[in-house]
Amino acid sequence: MLEGWFLWFILIWVVFLITMLSIGGFFMFRKFLKRLPKEDGKSELDWEEYYIQQTRHLWSEEQKALLEELVAPVPELFRDVARQKIAAKIGQLALEEKTPSITQDLVIRGYIIATPKRDHKFLIKRLKEKNIDYSKYEALF
Repeated sequence: MLEGWFLWFILIWVVFLITMLSIGGFFMFRKFLKRLPKEDGKSELDWEEYYIQQTRHLWSEEQKALLEELVAPVPELFRDVARQKIAAKIGQLALEEKTPSITQDLVIRGYIIATPKRDHKFLIKRLKEKNIDYSKYEALF
């Protein structure tokens, strides 16, 4: 009955479906874990939204443009999530330091802290292009 190319087609299709469902489930589970409340009653996503709301008025157009430039290499599908995570970390730093506005220094430090190490190469490249001295951030890399 089932032989030859049709059997291989079914096998490949089954492997493809299982792979795609696993990848989708992984990302859904990660989002679910971020939404779970911690000891303080707020989730990671709640804190991110809080920091962004509290510091929204501190952002200048120049710093927003710098943030957009830094998240540009992130695939468009994930760019909003990356932007929110980085902006929240920048906001958290601004609130902790009680700064009157978001500065270039805060944007760079927040980006370094909020992103994985593999993204730091792009940041260094971008800072070199803009002739910004990044030696004071070496300890964060």
